[in-house]
Amino acid sequence: MKLSDLSGKEIVDVKRAERLGVLGQTDLEINEQTGQIEALLIPTLKWFGLRKQGNEVRVPWRHIKKIGNDMIIIDIPEEEIE
Repeated sequence: MKLSDLSGKEIVDVKRAERLGVLGQTDLEINEQTGQIEALLIPTLKWFGLRKQGNEVRVPWRHIKKIGNDMIIIDIPEEEIE
């Protein structure tokens, strides 16, 4: 899968049934030595992006459960949210 294939997909947390953002509004944490994606860094937004809270959610790649045509489903334990 190419990075361009991921662009524009909604990121949805399966436990909270919340939309966390759209890939393209997120940053990727990439291992410089292997080139593999280690995590998605999603800015936390309030009121549909009108007010930024200044924090971000780090979603390790291992917590991505499914990548579909329109969205990326994640399942991240509460204690691992940074």
